[in-house]
Amino acid sequence: MKVVKTLGQFIIEKQADFPFAKGELSRLLRDIGIAAKIVNREISKAGLIDIIGETDSVNSHGERQKKMDVYANEQFISALRSGGECCVVASEENDEHILIESEISKHAKYIVAIDPLDGSSNIDVNVSVGTIFSIYRRKSTEGAAKLEDVLQKGTEQVAAGYVIYGSSTMLVYTTGKGVNGFTLDPSIGEFCLSHPDIKMPKDGYIYSINEGYYAHFPLGVKKYIKYCQVEDETTNRPYTSRYTGSMIADIHRNLIKGGIFLYPTTAQYPNGKLRLVYECNPMAFIVEQAGGTASTGYERILDLDVNELHQRSAIFIGSENMVKRAEDFMLAFSSHQPSINQHKQVI
Repeated sequence: MKVVKTLGQFIIEKQADFPFAKGELSRLLRDIGIAAKIVNREISKAGLIDIIGETDSVNSHGERQKKMDVYANEQFISALRSGGECCVVASEENDEHILIESEISKHAKYIVAIDPLDGSSNIDVNVSVGTIFSIYRRKSTEGAAKLEDVLQKGTEQVAAGYVIYGSSTMLVYTTGKGVNGFTLDPSIGEFCLSHPDIKMPKDGYIYSINEGYYAHFPLGVKKYIKYCQVEDETTNRPYTSRYTGSMIADIHRNLIKGGIFLYPTTAQYPNGKLRLVYECNPMAFIVEQAGGTASTGYERILDLDVNELHQRSAIFIGSENMVKRAEDFMLAFSSHQPSINQHKQVI
């Protein structure tokens, strides 16, 4: 009989990997898992209760908030506030970072950046959505934590993960020592290890991009899309196009099967649209730990300086060889006129 290993058991086993943490990081991951179960419970009832649709409020980016955006945000902040291990929460749904200054959190040393509900517009049509989180160690040593404690490079993450709410609910996370996935068993209410040591294939056959914005993409992206669509048996092309409008859903599929997810710059979003702190950095950390690559199209995501809480970035993320090929196209067809040799190298 197969022995089931729960998230809690797994975290305790791996606690020795972080002797400096003294259990705080383990408890923090546990708190996030508990909040995820509460959010999952409500998402599973979305068609039965008044939880779908939009509110009258907008988030920090001027976007109309879904009711589940607000609910998920409240649940995760509440869990982190009461857990005692977190001193700051930075949420995509809030204009400013949130200081946690309760008595139980006065010695807290961790910062959590979170997108409480990625792809929330999909809830109304029963398509997978998710939660993305990122954990950092506080840098300052005196007084209340500062904004600078939040604005750390992606390379400084001590853990990152996501929860995908779909046909099954999974929590996938890394602490810099590989990637492991846990599926929620509703019969016992526990996340159980189902995908140990996830390895992303070096190559894939799926590309994920919103081709509705094709006219507004950089030339390098347009050329790469056409490359994906050309028939060539030696490279197993044409590739399959799959795009759900939920970053987590697309990257999760590509993490398992191999593929690339692209969200490039456009005329409307010259710096990219996705948020570096809440989306790009944590997903880049996870994918790199699984053997994949994450880039802006020109440079590594995790090496980017973080100057603003809601900073945006372009992202090319997925199987190593696919991302490198896309970067070749961006280099060859960037704003400067590429040489003939560059054309030949890529085409």
